[in-house]
Amino acid sequence: MRQYSMIKRLCLACLGIVLLTSCGEYYRVQKSTDVSERYSYAKKCYNEKRYARVVSLMEDVVPSLVGTTEGPQSTYLLADAYFNEGQEADAARYFQNYYTSYPKAPMAEEAHFKAGYCLYQASPDARLDQSMTLGAIKELQTYLDLYPKGEHASTVQQMLFALQDKLAYKEYLAAKLYYDLGLYLGNNYESCVITAQNALKDYPYTKHKEDLYFLILRAKQDQAELSVPEKLQERLRDVIDAYYAYINDFPEGRYLKQAQRIYQRMNGRKSAD
Repeated sequence: MRQYSMIKRLCLACLGIVLLTSCGEYYRVQKSTDVSERYSYAKKCYNEKRYARVVSLMEDVVPSLVGTTEGPQSTYLLADAYFNEGQEADAARYFQNYYTSYPKAPMAEEAHFKAGYCLYQASPDARLDQSMTLGAIKELQTYLDLYPKGEHASTVQQMLFALQDKLAYKEYLAAKLYYDLGLYLGNNYESCVITAQNALKDYPYTKHKEDLYFLILRAKQDQAELSVPEKLQERLRDVIDAYYAYINDFPEGRYLKQAQRIYQRMNGRKSAD
């Protein structure tokens, strides 16, 4: 037992020496102004998956290697280190730098994909500003344009669908907000309908299609319910048209019973009037 304890302490001591030596070497190289030494050590760290060290060492090295034979590899190495560290914005920037500066380099396709993937990962919740989402869509579409049969084409297509669905959902939320506002400071039902219709036009394959159709039906119903007599017949016809638009696409939809009740009520009023 005593012998085992002694061996354990010896192993821990050896490990400590190795770690101290490694840290000492890293801090020494970090302070070095020798680009070759920093780059060589950064590649060693990359192979050991010490990506934070790679980032720290390579930020100053990459600009110094532009125009040299090491330029492409050094740029990609830094981009991929950021990627593995989960720093999507910086990774995307360096991947874009790579394929822009070296469009015929061996990893150009992979850089295009990873730049798009980073922006896809950074895309925020639908309730927030979607500039990053639009950037991701542009980047991923560029990949498909350049590499329609590329290694990642199928994955990229799925990411594009997901991002477009997010934009469609944002439009749905905007339309729903108009609906909830009702007649507050104006006819928000009309704004609801226009927003939802534009979303259906822009994103015809969205998974939120049924929600948008039904929201249009509800908004048109409320417009008819609150209509002045001169516009009532026109608005009742609008509701009935919206009902048929819904059931044509969703004959067994989630809102079918509600839609049928709206139709019966509006059609009854149309007949009565």
